[in-house]
Amino acid sequence: MKHLLLSAISAALLCGAAPTVRAASTEGFVPPNDLKIPVGSSLARGIQESQFNTVLDVVQKIYGPEIAARGKELVINRLWTDATVNASAQQSGNRYIINMYGGLARHTAITMDGFALVACHELGHHLGGAPKKSGRWASSEGQSDYYANFKCLKKIFSETSSFAFTRTTGGDELAEKNCEQTYFTPEDRVVCVRGAMAGKSVANLFKVLSNATVEPSFDTPDPKVVPQTNFDNYPPTQCRMDTYLHGSLCAQPVGSVLSETDAVPGTCTRSNGFSIGFRPLCW
Repeated sequence: MKHLLLSAISAALLCGAAPTVRAASTEGFVPPNDLKIPVGSSLARGIQESQFNTVLDVVQKIYGPEIAARGKELVINRLWTDATVNASAQQSGNRYIINMYGGLARHTAITMDGFALVACHELGHHLGGAPKKSGRWASSEGQSDYYANFKCLKKIFSETSSFAFTRTTGGDELAEKNCEQTYFTPEDRVVCVRGAMAGKSVANLFKVLSNATVEPSFDTPDPKVVPQTNFDNYPPTQCRMDTYLHGSLCAQPVGSVLSETDAVPGTCTRSNGFSIGFRPLCW
């Protein structure tokens, strides 16, 4: 009888806890993986702790007040000593939380610009609007990627303290050409190229984590056209890289308002009068 009672209590507690777990569920930057890069590892070839904090200081400066204006609180968990190669977002009460792990920051593919993109992706889960994950609070993975470049990075890279961020060396002819054709001021063109190259930085991370043999490139866009929106899964590496470029080329004002239920308002679509910067059809 005692065992039955304990079982019943345990079942009741589990049932009662389920909604809480769902409400606080996390949305990762990459699929779960076993790679760990602890402090001091020979694999630690990315950014340093001071650079990690500098990037997140800029994110907090820009997005802390913006989220506070919504009646919410931005919480950035700076988990430098955590070896996890990922990042995540979750919501708890009125808190919009992003978890930024040192393991990811230490990966050789990650520059300060790339790390800023990761933070922007996690913010995109909170702020990116539709399309959302099925039955969830979070914007989809593809939409969070798109938000990172067409909204968030433009704000981050316009902040003077971001000018010294490390970035991918070398250029990309296709990205530079498209940015030059889309934007008219040198400042906007620089921000556009930086966003695209930050996407190139993290695409190299995706390639490593997926054990892919094909190098992602802006010159080889994903030709896939999905029959319906990918609400719940991660787009392929090339598709995500395309999304970063397209987001950088979306010339919607960064203050344009997004909808929680409609994917069109505030984004680059033909119906909104744009000819470039659309969400890729591969997700």
